[in-house]
Amino acid sequence: MSIIENYQNIKNQLPADVQLVAVSKTHPASSVKEVYDLGQKVFGENKVQELMEKAPLLPEDIQWHLIGHLQTNKVKYIAPFIDTIQSVDSEKLLAEINKEAGKNSRTIKVLLQVKIAAEETKFGLEISEAKKLFVVYLDGKFPNIEITGLMGMATFTDNLPQVKKEFSTLKAIFDELNQLKPLKTLSMGMSDDFPAAIECGANSVRVGSAIFGRRDYFL
Repeated sequence: MSIIENYQNIKNQLPADVQLVAVSKTHPASSVKEVYDLGQKVFGENKVQELMEKAPLLPEDIQWHLIGHLQTNKVKYIAPFIDTIQSVDSEKLLAEINKEAGKNSRTIKVLLQVKIAAEETKFGLEISEAKKLFVVYLDGKFPNIEITGLMGMATFTDNLPQVKKEFSTLKAIFDELNQLKPLKTLSMGMSDDFPAAIECGANSVRVGSAIFGRRDYFL
């Protein structure tokens, strides 16, 4: 199927209250524009360099989400325009985003990335770390940041009960923190597992290959 048919197929599967982040990593700006022209405004990228190359070629009203690991020394490049950073995995990174947001007179939305997968994942906060960092945030330490929710990735496995268990774990943490401050976004689920994520409470999903196809480079 074409990108347009793929996109419409995914949209038809999503409840009205679930946000779609169309993950355009490794795909050219022309493909992003195809999907944008269908009404999609929220796109996700993994790497700062790729985002910096694409963004100037595309409409300014796109809401860019950085969903991949973010190094502190690269925050300054995206701080002027990024809508949401979904991959906050340390207090150090949060402090840097806060600093750069202040320099740009902006409030930047972020999600705390929590480790929920059974497999060894390189990035993400342990559950206890995420809770502690959220409390620090509530104390007013990061005035140029708005933590709007949580993000997580389940184990890459065909074991659906395990995947659902991990998603449900993140939903429980989300509900707990939501009692301290209302949160908007629970980002879980990708091309292979987003239906399970929605079943477990996700209200934002990150779908790439099911829309754009698989590709390991972009032009």
